[in-house]
Amino acid sequence: MDMSGMSMPGSQEWRAMDIFLLFVMWAVMMVAMMVPSAAPMVLAFLDVNRRRQTAGRPFVPVGIFLAGYLVVWTAYSAVATLAQWGLHKAALLSPAMVATSPILNGGLLIAAGIFQWTPLKRGCLKGCRSPLSFLMSEWRDGWAGAFIMGLRHGSYCVGCCWVLMALLFVAGVMNLLWVAVIALFVMAEKTLPRGELLGRVTGVVLMAAGVGLLARVW
Repeated sequence: MDMSGMSMPGSQEWRAMDIFLLFVMWAVMMVAMMVPSAAPMVLAFLDVNRRRQTAGRPFVPVGIFLAGYLVVWTAYSAVATLAQWGLHKAALLSPAMVATSPILNGGLLIAAGIFQWTPLKRGCLKGCRSPLSFLMSEWRDGWAGAFIMGLRHGSYCVGCCWVLMALLFVAGVMNLLWVAVIALFVMAEKTLPRGELLGRVTGVVLMAAGVGLLARVW
């Protein structure tokens, strides 16, 4: 999907169709960024599900689990759409979907850096990094149970990454390189052996970048 040439209407008021298309764009982008990082959990779900089927338990399609996961990120996409609409109305966003305020950009970088060190981040990241532990503690039978597990896992992922996704406004929502960098970082943080350390070091880098940006303004 080539998004580099896309832009939203400039100074004019957005129509309902503009907002809907923006929501679709966010939803597709979140799926593309987050589903790869959820692969270990999906594979663990498949493995546990097959073992239970061998033992005579009902088999639940993995798509039900994934649907619950995607519902959470679709809801996040709706919130991101409203946030972007608000930035547009406040004249803080360019037609290329880049935040035009250095203070806003610096604040987002600092907020993202601080969040990397919070207990909420650690707790949500732990839920994302331990697929078998999550499934053992959260397992529910049936299609409804699989959907709820997907919702809960999606909630952990949103809790872990929501501020990082807000950084898309810093370099541009349509900047494919920035999108790829954030997606790869999220995957590394969830899957590498020292992913927690990587996240904390990155937090320091983000805070330093934010402070540096604000220092140039003041």
